[in-house]
Amino acid sequence: MERVSTGIEELDKKLSGGYPVNKVTLVTGIAGSGKTIIGIHFIHKNCLEGKKCLLIATEETPEDILYQARIVGHDLRPYYENGQLVIENIFEDRSEVIEQTRYGFRPEILDLEIPNLFRSIREGTDCLVVDNIGTFALRVSTKKLRDQFDGLNYIVRKKGCTALLIMDESVHNMTHQLAEYSVYGSIHLLVKENSYLGIMERYMYILKMRSTPISPEMSVFEITSEGIKIHESGGESLA
Repeated sequence: MERVSTGIEELDKKLSGGYPVNKVTLVTGIAGSGKTIIGIHFIHKNCLEGKKCLLIATEETPEDILYQARIVGHDLRPYYENGQLVIENIFEDRSEVIEQTRYGFRPEILDLEIPNLFRSIREGTDCLVVDNIGTFALRVSTKKLRDQFDGLNYIVRKKGCTALLIMDESVHNMTHQLAEYSVYGSIHLLVKENSYLGIMERYMYILKMRSTPISPEMSVFEITSEGIKIHESGGESLA
């Protein structure tokens, strides 16, 4: 199976070369666990390789994302300015709706449909990141949400792009982790105490990746000025 680099060398090795092409991979985790930076790695690496990339931002402005990318050593601004990277500013659209309806707020206004979101993907897009797709899942019924996630897999294949969906853990749990059953692969990030060292550490484990031999072990990783660094012996610290 053809692969697309994750932008993280150690993760590429764990995934037999990267994310499966034209498939959907889900990244979940708590706030501060590194989800957005995983997306930045993916976008930056594939921009470097000349691919057209799209980032749909539901919780941050383009400037926020460009700043985050720069401080972890992955400057996206040149690609954003020349049009190779498009950042859809859903965050500001949502904020404007909330402001306009401050005194007569109707929740249904923000019930954006996941399939409609993906149908707006530009032709020729190679790599897609949605950060955070949990925004679109909060007010959708369980059955409808499952149908929408199944539908987006079809849309991604039809568009010919490789997609990385980021979802915060709270929404993932509130929606009974339904997204896990629809996506091709799933990576979970967490932050917990290392009882041996008495410090908090970030952990990553690959919950599933179809057509890929994967290890169930957790890996410790750090967020550095050069981005995410995974420690090869990470899983042993949880013993």
